[in-house]
Amino acid sequence: MRIQSKALDESAANYLMLALNNMDQTHLLMAYREPMPAAALSRFQEAIEQYVQGTPPQYIVGTADFYGRSFTVTDQVLIPRQETEELVEWVLDTIPATPASVLDVGTGSGAIGLTLKAERPDWQVTLTDISDGAAKVAQENAARLYSAVTIQVGDLLQPVSGQSFDVVVSNPPYIDPTEVSVMDDDVVKSEPHLALFAAHKGLAIYERLAQQLADKVVTTSHLFVEIGYQQGPDVKRIFEAAFPTATVTIKQDIAGHDRMVHVVFTED
Repeated sequence: MRIQSKALDESAANYLMLALNNMDQTHLLMAYREPMPAAALSRFQEAIEQYVQGTPPQYIVGTADFYGRSFTVTDQVLIPRQETEELVEWVLDTIPATPASVLDVGTGSGAIGLTLKAERPDWQVTLTDISDGAAKVAQENAARLYSAVTIQVGDLLQPVSGQSFDVVVSNPPYIDPTEVSVMDDDVVKSEPHLALFAAHKGLAIYERLAQQLADKVVTTSHLFVEIGYQQGPDVKRIFEAAFPTATVTIKQDIAGHDRMVHVVFTED
C-alpha cells in the first residue's frame, strides 16, 4: 500500500474513509464486506494519493474536529490541535459563566473563539486575523455554527484598537524558523507559514502583544496564550517585564509539557 511504502500514518486511511463517506467506525465495520461504489472508491484513491503527496487528511476532506464540533479548514488556516482544546478548557474553567467580552487574536479557522461562543452563548466574542483568507474561513465557520460573532481583519490588536475586553485569548505563531528541519513535512508544505513561524526564536508575537497591551491598544483583565513547550520561562519573563504587578501562570498540557500562559492584569 502507498501509505506503508512511504512510512506514513496508516490511521489516516481509516480517517479518510470515514470522513469521505460520512460514516462512523461502527457503520464502517457493518459495511466492511459490501462493495464500495465506484465513485466512492475513486474519491478514496484520489484522497490517498493526495495524502501520500503530503496533504494533511483534514485539508483533503475540508474539515477538522475541535472540541466536539466540525470546522471547515483550508490551506489558509492551521489545522486545530488537541493542545488548543486544553487552552479553551482553561479559559472556560477560569472565567465565570456570566456575560463577558472576549477577543480571539489570530483566530485562523475561528476554532477558539467560536468554541468559546458555543460554550458560553452570553459571551460577546470578537475574532481577528491578519489574513483575509483566514478571516473568510472563520466567517464560514461562524455561519456553519450559527454563531453571532464579530470578525475583523488586521494585525494583532490593531483592528479593535481602543476597545476593552474581559478576556483576550490567542494561539499565535510561535515556532522558531530554525526548527523547520525537525518538523513534519506535511505541516511545513501545507500549513500557512504566517500562522506557524515567528521571529526571535518564536517569541516575537508575545513580545508584540505585551507591548501593545502595555500601550493600551486594548485593555483587558485576562490574557490566555498557547506557547511552544520550551517557551514557558521566556514568555513568563516577557509579560512580567511588561507588567510587574501582573500574575503570570504557566500551565502544562496533558502530556506534561508547558503549553499555556495566563496573565491576570491588575488595575493601575
